[in-house]
Amino acid sequence: MMKKSKMIKRNSFIDRACHWTVVICFFLVALSGIAMFFPSLSWLTQTFGTPQMGRILHPFFGVLIFFVLIVMFFRFVKHNIPKKDDIGWFLHIVEVLKGNEHKVADVGKYNPGQKMMFWSIMSLILVLLVTGIIIWRPYFAHLFPMWSIRLCLLLHAVAAIVLIHAILIHIYMAFWVKGSISGMIEGKVSRKWARKHHPRWAREVEAEEEKHHR
Repeated sequence: MMKKSKMIKRNSFIDRACHWTVVICFFLVALSGIAMFFPSLSWLTQTFGTPQMGRILHPFFGVLIFFVLIVMFFRFVKHNIPKKDDIGWFLHIVEVLKGNEHKVADVGKYNPGQKMMFWSIMSLILVLLVTGIIIWRPYFAHLFPMWSIRLCLLLHAVAAIVLIHAILIHIYMAFWVKGSISGMIEGKVSRKWARKHHPRWAREVEAEEEKHHR
């Protein structure tokens, strides 16, 4: 019988690299965007050096986020397809919040809450890309009528605010579920963590390990 390591690979290097690239870029884009939305907070653009540099670089970093998220989409989408048994997770959300997720749902690599976050982020970033291109001066804004620019400014701001809140929830949950952050930094989680929070995924990984060691 093979000797099992105490750790299981959770995230590959490319997944972690993409994730932290998005984190850094999102931080810069969010702060510069808030500074443009609230002039009294213009000092936030110091993340880019000056307010002028913030306005110039904000959309470029936004486009970079979109393309990195496209890579992440194709790498993660197969694990984030909603399934019928996800409903049980939501019906027992109180138990999930108590830390008894393993007792009420047979969770795969990502739980239903993470799946919802995945699709929310992907949808919102698409809205931000389309509206951002339409309002992007001096490159594209002149190609569109003023009413569409005004509408896109509103939609862009709303989508950005919703996305910022979604990311804050994501960060909170990462700290709340101990072991999640180390899984995205080091790429590995303990078997105990995997069996408690993602039991179906843990079984699949261990079954694959058994097959490779026969």
